[in-house]
Amino acid sequence: MAYAGLTPERLTRAGAELADEVGFDQVTVSALARRFDVKVASLYSHLKNSQDLKTRIALLALEELADRAADALAGRAGKDALTAFANVYRDYAREHPGRYAAAQLRLDPEAAAAGAGVRHARMMRAILRGYDLAEPDQTHAVRMLGSVFHGYVSLETAGGFSHSAPDSQESWSRVLDALDALLRNWPAS
Repeated sequence: MAYAGLTPERLTRAGAELADEVGFDQVTVSALARRFDVKVASLYSHLKNSQDLKTRIALLALEELADRAADALAGRAGKDALTAFANVYRDYAREHPGRYAAAQLRLDPEAAAAGAGVRHARMMRAILRGYDLAEPDQTHAVRMLGSVFHGYVSLETAGGFSHSAPDSQESWSRVLDALDALLRNWPAS
């Protein structure tokens, strides 16, 4: 008998909370069953397996990030938009480390196409239109920004910047200044 009130959505949210508490790598259907004090088998009427759960958490995280980014970008352009977008990622990673890790999960093409990752790409490209970048440079810039944002956030959340001055916030501001300058002066092909 399935536990009353359990739905795929409720299990996904609980899995996302669990990821923030113990780390995304530790999220399994078994761990989720313990959280609800039910048998693992009772969750399989809602979830296929642990990979299905992780995919659902990844899609939830991407959706939450896209919603936050859209709100932050409203009415902004140029460096202001770039900074707002970058800060959404950094803040989300700090508030929801497990979900942020989930957002990095490699999705199958069908799930990726149906998920909010497409919205992320559109928003980043909208920011880059303010810098007058055309293809293929726009794609190069999207990859560079994603690498810098994720790399910085990953190092910072792992404590990589906590042992030396200046403060990581000061470095973050300088990195965003440098990215803005680079985007305004993108090298010719």
